[in-house]
Amino acid sequence: MMFAPAQSMTFDTAKGVLDTGLRAIATGQQVIDLAQVGRVDSSAVAVLLGWQRAAHERSALLHFTNPPASLTSLATLYGVAELLQVPRADLPHH
Repeated sequence: MMFAPAQSMTFDTAKGVLDTGLRAIATGQQVIDLAQVGRVDSSAVAVLLGWQRAAHERSALLHFTNPPASLTSLATLYGVAELLQVPRADLPHH
């Protein structure tokens, strides 16, 4: 069974989601489907970076599919969209 985080990737859930994802990566999972993720905050970006680091340490590639728009916006805002290989969001210019 493939790990896919569900509903919330926020400060309150980050540690558990991170740990579950790290276990999946340790067993060889290379694709994480984010389609069920609804609520995110900056913790979600940190979780994805942690997963990428774990995959890199295993010399594996990790791909994220179906990231929600809120997550791509945060990744773009923090300048890590390309590192995470998620589409860059078009942020409004002020």
